[in-house]
Amino acid sequence: MGAHRSELAEYLQPTRFIDSDHPDVVEFAERVAGTEPASTEKAIALYYAVREGIRYDPYRIDLRPDAMRASAVLARGFGFCVAKATLLAAVARVHAIPSRLGFADVRNHLTTERLRRLMRTDVFAYHGYTELYLEGAWVKATPAFNSSLCERFNVAPLEFDGRHDSLFQQFDRTGNRYMEYVRDHGQFADLPLEQMLAAFEEHYPTLMSEGLYDVSGAFEDDAAAEGPGGP
Repeated sequence: MGAHRSELAEYLQPTRFIDSDHPDVVEFAERVAGTEPASTEKAIALYYAVREGIRYDPYRIDLRPDAMRASAVLARGFGFCVAKATLLAAVARVHAIPSRLGFADVRNHLTTERLRRLMRTDVFAYHGYTELYLEGAWVKATPAFNSSLCERFNVAPLEFDGRHDSLFQQFDRTGNRYMEYVRDHGQFADLPLEQMLAAFEEHYPTLMSEGLYDVSGAFEDDAAAEGPGGP
């Protein structure tokens, strides 16, 4: 049995970070998926628009509150997993599709040497994804990794059909382990920024203290040079 509409109300409203009422977010959502009532097909179209239209880049992470809003992510055209998940949640709400954010700590076995050196761990704390309420159930969608980046690492991009969870790539195309979830932090109606920052301080104290979240260069270029799909 699906959730009652009143139970979903908080997942339909604009919030501080999921600013689904911002004109640019509304324009993007309607351009991608029209103006007709909510549907699974709309959710699928929005997923691919965010996955491919906003480039994944963990080298240039701006953790200031204003920069973490969905409208700011859209304006930049790139972002890390949490930023892209926030944007997907926002454009879904434009179309009256209930949405929320989910977080988990993930062990990522394929990353660039530079990012691994900066993080000093292969655990990505508070990896973000989106949950969409479709056809009476919550379905997980992870729009983080655009297909060109996946190609660099020889891993298939995550597909989304609106009915099954699309959460993470467990293995690359040759059977090597790619990602595994190690801790679930639950789901939220808005981005829990302070909670996430506290986790970052715990996992990456040097990175946070030295302000190294803005790294020169392009993550995808490094992936091309280092990854199995590169030269």
